[in-house]
Amino acid sequence: MPLQLRVITAERVVLEETGVDEVLAPGMLGELGILPMHAALVTTLAPGELRVSRAGQEMSLSVAGGFLEVKDDRVTVLADAAERAEEIDVARAAAARRRAEAALASRRGEVDLAATEAALRRAVLRLRVAERVRRRRGGGLPPTTGTD
Repeated sequence: MPLQLRVITAERVVLEETGVDEVLAPGMLGELGILPMHAALVTTLAPGELRVSRAGQEMSLSVAGGFLEVKDDRVTVLADAAERAEEIDVARAAAARRRAEAALASRRGEVDLAATEAALRRAVLRLRVAERVRRRRGGGLPPTTGTD
Protein backbone atom coordinates (compact mmCIF):
# COMPACT_ATOMS: atom_id res chain seq x y z
CA MET A 1 0.00 0.00 0.00
CA PRO A 2 1.57 3.33 -1.02
CA LEU A 3 1.97 6.34 1.25
CA GLN A 4 -0.17 9.45 1.50
CA LEU A 5 1.89 12.61 1.99
CA ARG A 6 0.93 16.10 3.18
CA VAL A 7 3.44 18.92 3.55
CA ILE A 8 1.93 21.82 5.45
CA THR A 9 3.17 25.21 6.64
CA ALA A 10 1.31 27.80 8.72
CA GLU A 11 0.37 29.56 5.47
CA ARG A 12 -0.68 26.74 3.15
CA VAL A 13 -0.73 23.11 2.10
CA VAL A 14 2.45 22.90 0.00
CA LEU A 15 1.98 19.35 -1.26
CA GLU A 16 -0.67 16.68 -1.02
CA GLU A 17 0.13 13.40 -2.79
CA THR A 18 -1.21 9.86 -2.77
CA GLY A 19 0.52 6.81 -4.19
CA VAL A 20 3.92 7.84 -2.82
CA ASP A 21 6.56 5.09 -2.84
CA GLU A 22 9.17 6.75 -0.60
CA VAL A 23 9.83 9.93 1.35
CA LEU A 24 13.41 10.96 2.17
CA ALA A 25 13.47 13.64 4.84
CA PRO A 26 16.25 15.66 6.51
CA GLY A 27 16.16 14.37 10.08
CA MET A 28 18.11 16.00 12.89
CA LEU A 29 20.57 13.07 12.94
CA GLY A 30 20.69 12.47 9.19
CA GLU A 31 18.46 11.52 6.29
CA LEU A 32 15.34 9.58 7.20
CA GLY A 33 13.72 7.17 4.72
CA ILE A 34 10.00 6.41 4.97
CA LEU A 35 8.55 3.48 3.03
CA PRO A 36 5.05 1.97 3.12
CA MET A 37 4.27 0.09 6.35
CA HIS A 38 6.77 2.21 8.30
CA ALA A 39 6.37 2.13 12.07
CA ALA A 40 4.54 5.04 13.67
CA LEU A 41 6.94 7.90 14.24
CA VAL A 42 7.12 11.55 15.24
CA THR A 43 10.42 13.36 14.78
CA THR A 44 11.90 16.78 14.22
CA LEU A 45 13.26 17.83 10.85
CA ALA A 46 16.40 19.79 10.11
CA PRO A 47 16.47 22.35 7.32
CA GLY A 48 17.14 20.45 4.11
CA GLU A 49 15.77 18.76 1.04
CA LEU A 50 12.65 16.61 1.24
CA ARG A 51 12.55 14.12 -1.65
CA VAL A 52 9.41 12.29 -2.71
CA SER A 53 9.38 9.28 -5.08
CA ARG A 54 6.23 8.20 -6.87
CA ALA A 55 5.97 5.87 -9.87
CA GLY A 56 9.65 6.26 -10.71
CA GLN A 57 9.51 10.07 -10.60
CA GLU A 58 11.17 12.18 -7.93
CA MET A 59 10.20 15.63 -6.72
CA SER A 60 12.11 17.83 -4.30
CA LEU A 61 11.07 20.40 -1.75
CA SER A 62 13.09 22.76 0.40
CA VAL A 63 12.02 22.56 4.06
CA ALA A 64 13.26 24.87 6.80
CA GLY A 65 12.81 22.46 9.69
CA GLY A 66 9.67 21.31 11.41
CA PHE A 67 8.13 17.96 12.34
CA LEU A 68 7.36 14.72 10.55
CA GLU A 69 4.72 12.21 11.63
CA VAL A 70 4.17 8.73 10.20
CA LYS A 71 0.99 6.88 11.08
CA ASP A 72 -0.91 4.21 9.10
CA ASP A 73 0.91 4.91 5.79
CA ARG A 74 0.18 8.64 6.16
CA VAL A 75 3.17 10.97 6.31
CA THR A 76 2.53 14.50 7.53
CA VAL A 77 5.22 17.16 7.45
CA LEU A 78 4.55 20.29 9.48
CA ALA A 79 7.27 22.58 8.18
CA ASP A 80 8.40 25.96 9.45
CA ALA A 81 8.69 26.89 5.76
CA ALA A 82 8.57 24.76 2.61
CA GLU A 83 8.46 25.19 -1.13
CA ARG A 84 8.54 22.92 -4.13
CA ALA A 85 11.73 23.09 -6.17
CA GLU A 86 9.88 24.59 -9.14
CA GLU A 87 8.54 27.39 -6.91
CA ILE A 88 12.01 28.55 -5.85
CA ASP A 89 12.87 32.00 -7.15
CA VAL A 90 16.55 31.43 -7.97
CA ALA A 91 17.39 35.10 -8.50
CA ARG A 92 15.83 36.06 -5.18
CA ALA A 93 17.59 33.21 -3.34
CA ALA A 94 20.92 34.20 -4.89
CA ALA A 95 20.38 37.83 -3.86
CA ALA A 96 19.53 36.71 -0.30
CA ARG A 97 22.73 34.66 -0.21
CA ARG A 98 24.80 37.66 -1.37
CA ARG A 99 23.19 39.94 1.24
CA ALA A 100 23.83 37.46 4.05
CA GLU A 101 27.42 36.86 2.96
CA ALA A 102 28.06 40.61 2.79
CA ALA A 103 26.53 41.17 6.24
CA LEU A 104 28.66 38.39 7.72
CA ALA A 105 31.81 39.71 6.04
CA SER A 106 31.29 43.31 7.21
CA ARG A 107 29.91 42.61 10.69
CA ARG A 108 29.04 46.29 10.87
CA GLY A 109 26.41 47.70 13.17
CA GLU A 110 23.84 45.54 14.84
CA VAL A 111 24.20 42.41 12.70
CA ASP A 112 22.29 39.57 14.32
CA LEU A 113 24.85 36.86 13.66
CA ALA A 114 22.53 33.90 14.29
CA ALA A 115 19.72 35.28 12.12
CA THR A 116 22.13 36.20 9.32
CA GLU A 117 23.72 32.75 9.38
CA ALA A 118 20.25 31.16 9.31
CA ALA A 119 19.30 33.34 6.32
CA LEU A 120 22.48 32.26 4.54
CA ARG A 121 21.75 28.57 5.21
CA ARG A 122 18.17 28.96 3.89
CA ALA A 123 19.35 30.70 0.72
CA VAL A 124 22.03 28.09 0.04
CA LEU A 125 19.53 25.27 0.65
CA ARG A 126 17.00 26.79 -1.76
CA LEU A 127 19.69 27.21 -4.44
CA ARG A 128 20.94 23.64 -3.90
CA VAL A 129 17.44 22.16 -4.27
CA ALA A 130 16.75 24.22 -7.41
CA GLU A 131 20.12 23.21 -8.93
CA ARG A 132 19.58 19.52 -8.15
CA VAL A 133 16.22 19.54 -9.93
CA ARG A 134 17.68 21.50 -12.86
CA ARG A 135 20.46 18.92 -13.28
CA ARG A 136 18.01 16.02 -12.97
CA ARG A 137 15.82 17.51 -15.71
CA GLY A 138 18.76 18.54 -17.84
CA GLY A 139 17.41 22.03 -18.36
CA GLY A 140 18.09 25.57 -17.33
CA LEU A 141 17.39 27.13 -13.98
CA PRO A 142 13.77 27.40 -12.93
CA PRO A 143 12.05 30.66 -13.92
CA THR A 144 12.40 33.56 -11.54
CA THR A 145 9.53 35.68 -10.34
CA GLY A 146 9.07 38.66 -8.10
CA THR A 147 11.69 41.00 -6.82
CA ASP A 148 14.27 41.00 -4.03
